[in-house]
Amino acid sequence: MKQTSNVCEVISVNSNLSVIQRQQLYHLVREFGSCFSNSSKVRRTTIAKHRIVTDETTRPVRQHPYRVSPKEREVIKNQVQEMLEDDVIQPSSSLWASPIVLVKKKDNTLRFCVDYRKLNAVTKRNVYPLPRIDDTLDRLRCAKFFSSLDLKSGYWQIEVDERDCEKTAFVTPDGLYEFKALPFGLCCAPATFQRMMDTVLSGLKWQCCLVYLDDVVIFAATFEEHIKRLRTALEAIRSADLTIKPEKCQIGFEELRFLGHVVSVHGVRPDPEKQPRCRFPCSRQKSV
Repeated sequence: MKQTSNVCEVISVNSNLSVIQRQQLYHLVREFGSCFSNSSKVRRTTIAKHRIVTDETTRPVRQHPYRVSPKEREVIKNQVQEMLEDDVIQPSSSLWASPIVLVKKKDNTLRFCVDYRKLNAVTKRNVYPLPRIDDTLDRLRCAKFFSSLDLKSGYWQIEVDERDCEKTAFVTPDGLYEFKALPFGLCCAPATFQRMMDTVLSGLKWQCCLVYLDDVVIFAATFEEHIKRLRTALEAIRSADLTIKPEKCQIGFEELRFLGHVVSVHGVRPDPEKQPRCRFPCSRQKSV
């Protein structure tokens, strides 16, 4: 009950709705409280597993760790420890080994990544498609109410097939580890994830919700219809044992940011926050 209460405190519900409408939405959130979690550790769905298909004659890709500074080494050590505690990775004795890269984020912190380029080069491609963004946005036109659900650490909610865990092995200055959950950087990861979400929301896509990787949008022309559709989507997500990040959710809004655009009852327009700002050089010519 405490977890559900915390979810209601952090989830974003449209403040412009009536008191009764907001109460209905909070009641729905409490009813599906088990779908939401603030914990770093997430559940794993049984709907799909990720395969890394290579030719039987392919020799294991082995690389040495990249050189890192003492500060970067500490970041890697801490990230590895956190992933071990969350059961995302495990120690490995694999013949495969890909190096770690640290990518600086906007807030100047470092993102832990694995350089899987050489593994990807010998991986057979999964051609399962991602939805066309233009088709997705067109379907949202004329809807009045929107809710967005964001899966927490979405990739990590899918297991890597036990036969292929060894191929995900990565080498650090302090050891060799492999992923139990789907990591970023694998060439077929988006296809696996999209297929899983399409399976979970089968029969609902395009009718009452849209999904692009870990972003789910529920839409409707009326509030009553929106409540029903939101419930149906949450039931499907709960049945698949998936976890939603409450801080990223927006419930019952009449305007929503999605796929680099702003959608509302008035239509679809580019998100100004995602558009590059044009900077024109100042003229140095003196006016007469």
